[in-house]
Amino acid sequence: MPYFDYDGCQLHYEEYGHGAPVLLVHGLGSSTRDWEYQIPALAAHYRVIALDIRGHGRSDKPSERYSIAGFAEDVAALIEHCQLDAVHLVGISMGGMIGFQLGVERPELLKSLCIVNSGPEVKAKSPRDYLEIAKRWSLSRLLSLETIAKALGKMLFPKPEQAELRQKIEARWPQNDKRAYLASLDAIIGWGVRERLARITCPTLVISADRDYTPVAQKAAYVKELPNARLLVIEDSRHATPLDQPQCFNSHLLAFLAEVEQAAPTPLKDPKAC
Repeated sequence: MPYFDYDGCQLHYEEYGHGAPVLLVHGLGSSTRDWEYQIPALAAHYRVIALDIRGHGRSDKPSERYSIAGFAEDVAALIEHCQLDAVHLVGISMGGMIGFQLGVERPELLKSLCIVNSGPEVKAKSPRDYLEIAKRWSLSRLLSLETIAKALGKMLFPKPEQAELRQKIEARWPQNDKRAYLASLDAIIGWGVRERLARITCPTLVISADRDYTPVAQKAAYVKELPNARLLVIEDSRHATPLDQPQCFNSHLLAFLAEVEQAAPTPLKDPKAC
């Protein structure tokens, strides 16, 4: 279990396979464990590096204010620690936000970017937005992590056959440090880099579940603002697409990475093939 120190924090990461580097960045309240269905598939072709973001998993959880910019600096430090030139970065939810932040601040570190169920800003633009953000902020403080885990499990994996996935969420979520979890949530609210998306010129694949928290149309809107991006929709999926549709997700991700590596653009499968 390798670790490295950066900015007074010991950060945990894992490495698998050989080849061009693929860096996996998890979401809020998650860890390297939530890439369990991607790591074997990717490691057969690439050098896979999965990071526990500051405040998560086996990384330190310093008592300080967190920020998406700070998380992105941690990722940049890992890339430099591993002596990599540029990486294929795959980020889900908060991990996608970190990918956007790194893309606008350090575009030279990205060979490609895959954004999963995420966006380049979390800013209220309507009374409904303000209400939803305030509701999430308040409930996260009032409810225990165990209660949040049960609600989240039912929301992400509502099907009877997804019982095992629900159990994983219910077991893993309460292992979070509540203070670090709330500090990470605070880092998300109000964050945004949408006005600087033109700086991200690397090939970018935006993957959206058809039943994600935010509508597909919102992703389609910001994809148009990226210089070299496309949108892919995975059906019958919710926010945790790599877990609820791993085979479909992996096949599209591998196709995208191969395309970038070969530097010979070819169309992906039909966006709603799965």
